[in-house]
Parts: sequence; structure tokens; C-alpha cells
Amino acid sequence: MTSLTVATINLRNRADRWRQRRHLLVAQLLDATPDLIALQEISFSIGQGRWLRNQINARLPQGKRPYTLVQKRKQHWQYRSEGVGILSSLPVVYTDSINLGYNGRVALRANITLPDHQTLDFVTTHLHHVAHDYEARQEQALRLVGWLRNTRPTPLQIVAGDFNELPDGLATRVMKQNFRSVYAMRHGRDPLATFPTALSGIAADSWAGCLDYIFVTPAITHITTVAIFCDKPAPDDDTLYPSDHVGLIATIEL
Repeated sequence: MTSLTVATINLRNRADRWRQRRHLLVAQLLDATPDLIALQEISFSIGQGRWLRNQINARLPQGKRPYTLVQKRKQHWQYRSEGVGILSSLPVVYTDSINLGYNGRVALRANITLPDHQTLDFVTTHLHHVAHDYEARQEQALRLVGWLRNTRPTPLQIVAGDFNELPDGLATRVMKQNFRSVYAMRHGRDPLATFPTALSGIAADSWAGCLDYIFVTPAITHITTVAIFCDKPAPDDDTLYPSDHVGLIATIEL
């Protein structure tokens, strides 16, 4: 079997003390060194994705394969300074994307060659953020699932990202009709919360919930570990986190 480690993290673009938290993010990504990392809220205006790739690659241990970055801007002129991306330490065969609407949000796919020569689709996305617009996210999830099913389909697909939806929400239900949540596969339920961290400034006793997921197709059945990561504050500041979301990381056997 081939072992694959995948992760997802919302970068929160350059907001909320980016310059102070950026090296904390790099350090915690290096601690984990997943094979594939789904990124959301990348700031294109400051070259955030390229900076992150370069910093990680410069600090990788000897013998570790460097990361390739692929990214996609939002497809609305007013919001093109932000988008999603993928860091891959495995060979990328091709990439494509779909416009999911609602200010040009996108899903980005990278088709990956595994060490055993199988290919796998790794997808990152970030759905509509307005809390009460449940049907908008449902529409986006339906469009996403239809695209993956009908355009260059492959049995091995992993979809990761910030869905802005609770585990029982409309968009999440659409995903779970076609995919399975790896956290739930391993732990019997989705995380209690992936948002917010103390970075957001939201009071500790305010709302919190699970918005981030890693989904896999039914052909992927062996999940070795699943955990929350990028969840440690700075040693000298317990309000400084890598992001306002925590990430998810999973080891999968294929």
C-alpha cells in the first residue's frame, strides 16, 4: 500500500497579524510535512502562496522532495486578489478548476502521480461565507460534485477545504452523499470546531463550529490517522495562532 498524508488550512490571507504569525504557520507545516496541502484564502497581492512555498522548501530536511505550488484566483474582477492553492511534494500531471460563483469562488484540482504510479485527484475549495446562505453553498457543492464526477473522473479523489458549513448543513450533506469525511471515518463524528482560534479576537464563549473538512471517495477506505493541526499558539502570545482556523491532517493508505 501507498501511504499519503494530506492536509488543509485556511490562511486568512494577510489579515490578523500576518507578519507576526507567518513563521508560526511555516514551522507547524514543517513539523507535519504533508504530501499534499490544500490552501484557502491565499493573498495574491502579496504573493503569499509563493512566499509560503519558498519558506517551507528552504527549510525542508535533507532528502525531502520540495513542494510545487499551483493556485487559482477567484473569478470575479473585484475579488481576484484572493484565491485557493495546493502545495504538492508529489508530481502534478495536470490542473484544472471550476468557477463556483458567488463572487467568483473556485475549486482547484491537481491530478497527482503517486509513488506506485496510481493517479489521484486532490481538490481544494472555499465555499460562500455568508452564514445564512445555506442554499448558495448547496448549489456550489452540487456543482463541485458534478464537475468531479463528469470531467476526467478518477476513482481516487480527495476534496479538502473550508466549506463554511456545519456537519449537518445542506452543502455538507451533498458532499457526504458522494464522499466520506475522513475525520468522521476515524473518530465517528466530525470535529467539534475548526473555527475560530484566539487569533480572530472572538470571545472564547462565543460561537464555534466545524467548517473545514477532508472528503474522500468510497474507493479510499483505509484512514490511518486524522487530527487537527496548525493549532498551537506562539510560545510568548496565546492569542497568536497560524490562522483563525485550525487545519486538518490525515494519513491515508491507498
